[in-house]
Amino acid sequence: MSLLRTKPINADMYCDTGLRRCLTAFDLTLLGIGAIIGAGIFVLTGIAAATKAGPAIVLSFVVSGFACAFSALAYAELASSIGGCGSAYGYAYAGLGELVAWIIGWDLILEYAVSNMAVAVGFSAYIDSLLRGFGLHLSNRWTTPTYTPATGWTTHYNLVGFIIVMLLTVLLVVGIRESAGANTIMVAIKLAAILAFVYFGSHFIKPVNWKPFMPNGWQGVLTGGAIV
Repeated sequence: MSLLRTKPINADMYCDTGLRRCLTAFDLTLLGIGAIIGAGIFVLTGIAAATKAGPAIVLSFVVSGFACAFSALAYAELASSIGGCGSAYGYAYAGLGELVAWIIGWDLILEYAVSNMAVAVGFSAYIDSLLRGFGLHLSNRWTTPTYTPATGWTTHYNLVGFIIVMLLTVLLVVGIRESAGANTIMVAIKLAAILAFVYFGSHFIKPVNWKPFMPNGWQGVLTGGAIV
């Protein structure tokens, strides 16, 4: 039964990790905001509104907000009672046992690896779109795979995605304070973009487009909430 052994719930025993505490509450808050506001808010919101929820997308955000709040409260409770730097791994070790914690630890590594690649590919597509706006064009050979009926999918080396991953890796290696500073800048840019969108978009509001408010009923609202 050693695979199911647990660690005692004692916040103090997880604090002696040798890691220097150099982040303030403000830094941690911005790290959380940076993780919450991803590229999806600029893309998926429109898709959810157009295909699922309609004007009731506002209710979709309320529903998803409640779901996020429950998750946040659960993590807050675990962090205050157990603490440490292991996140879900440490919490599972204390509550469910070593075997479950080992599985969750590897799941986290896989999650970060897969999401890392997906974000890099998405970033490459955004860079390509940005350069197209200035009349420049990156060859598909260095950005995205192409498809033709004759040859099928032609895989290429995503150079732009590789470069951004390497730059961020160097930033993380340099230090956590520098990483937090870069995150602060990126969060400020994202918040500014969202506020600018809300401001300029508010000038084009037409209440006549709010009918029907829920074209697909509550199913559309819940599906839209899952997307956003």
